[in-house]
Amino acid sequence: MLQSYAATSARRVRMEKEILIHQTAINARVKELASRISADYEGKEPVFVGMLNGAVFFFADLVRELTIPVKIDFIRVASYGSGNSSSGLVSMTKGLEIPVKDKPVILVEDIVDTGLTLSKILGIISTYSPESIKICSLIDKKERREKDIMIDYCGFQVKEGFLVGYGMDYNEQFRCLRDIYKLHF
Repeated sequence: MLQSYAATSARRVRMEKEILIHQTAINARVKELASRISADYEGKEPVFVGMLNGAVFFFADLVRELTIPVKIDFIRVASYGSGNSSSGLVSMTKGLEIPVKDKPVILVEDIVDTGLTLSKILGIISTYSPESIKICSLIDKKERREKDIMIDYCGFQVKEGFLVGYGMDYNEQFRCLRDIYKLHF
């Protein structure tokens, strides 16, 4: 078990992290997902939309493994709450720049937890009249699920815990870790 210390606004918090998913397993699963998506969208050119910042590493690895032509774009949302929970209040800080009307869209997310943010994003993207919207998430964590979200392409199902690494963070720390860790406060 590794130990780490992270600063919060008023105090220092001692945290321990334990490895949950190794980089080799992540790499293998990304290749499997890319193969499935490539087969499902043969003859089409979907628009891949990455959720910044958390999905950036997963998104990059995934699209490089695809064997079909794609267009890529990113959106960014701010979800307000404390360091390890969401209030459900979401605002879009960067919207789509590529037209998606009548095109298949694959929304790429790092983790689906409560489903509140993703539910709101799906509503926003649907106003652009895409042909379809599918969800590809590295992690499906149903522990705190509040909205029924169907994940079409799922990397890993994780029962519980606060996860960091491979793009996921705690107060902007731990994103660059190559493996995925469970954080213990």
